[in-house]
Parts: sequence; C-alpha cells; structure tokens
Amino acid sequence: MSKIAIIATDYVEDIELSSPRDALNKEGHETFIVGTEKGVKIKGKKGETFVADYGIDEVSEKDFDAILIPGGFSPDILRAREEFVKFVRNFLLYNKPTFAICHGAQIFIQTGLTKGRKMTAYLSIQQDLYYAGAIVEDKSVVIDNNLITSRTPADLEDFNREIVNILK
Repeated sequence: MSKIAIIATDYVEDIELSSPRDALNKEGHETFIVGTEKGVKIKGKKGETFVADYGIDEVSEKDFDAILIPGGFSPDILRAREEFVKFVRNFLLYNKPTFAICHGAQIFIQTGLTKGRKMTAYLSIQQDLYYAGAIVEDKSVVIDNNLITSRTPADLEDFNREIVNILK
C-alpha cells in the first residue's frame, strides 16, 4: 500500500486532516504527518491535537508515494517556508499523487507550477490560483492527472473517495 505524507502546522483545519487520513488508513495506506520538527504538537483550528511523525528536514518526496495538504491557516504558514514549498514542488514535478483541500492549494502558488493546471480550492483562494495561471473549476473535486483538489469540508466525501480511488 501507499505511504502518504500529510504536511501540517498549527491552525490546520482539523477535519481536513483527520477525515482524509482516516479514509486512507481504512484502505490500508500509511499516513505520516510532516511538520516543522519530529514530535512537535500541531494544534488544529477546532482544538484537535496532532503530532508530527517527521520534521520536514528529515524527509524527501522519494520517501512517500503521495502527499496530502489539508487547509485551514496551516498552508499559508507553510508556504512561507522554502523547505515545504520544495517538498510539494517535487511531488508535482515527479507527477506523484498530490491532494489538497480548501486553503491547501495556496502552497501550489509558491511552487510556480500552477500554470495550466486544473484545480479548485476555497472560494477566496480560487482567484489567487487563477492569477497564478491555474484553470479554476468551482466543483467539489477537480482531478488533473495525479493532482486532486477540493473546496471545503462539505466536499470531503467526494474528495476522500477520489484520493482513495487514485491510489488503487
């Protein structure tokens, strides 16, 4: 089964991390939270606490088969850190399954790899993606090759189904 990195820091949208993680784990995939440092406690927006399995300096995209980027304020914080941007950029460059929901797609802007890619995100992020050259579709899930994006927690059922399906 696949080994999936989940990048997150404080103020991640709790359900956008836990729901896809649970769906992936249920199918037998292994998920690992990659944070700023191994063992750091990550506080979700709604109060859930997550613990980083790895620090970003310990990992490479070669260690994982896919990546999940949950939303909340976490992606905006992480996109200011070059090591996280490079990590995500490499998943896109090597066409590895890349999943983002809600504000998660913000980090794609910093990668410089949004031009011509079909994607969606939270309403306020859609315009940013458009200005960065993405083809934005306002749908619950948008699939562009191995890139799967979604808009909000209301879309989690569709998002979870598609990320599980692409890994079969």
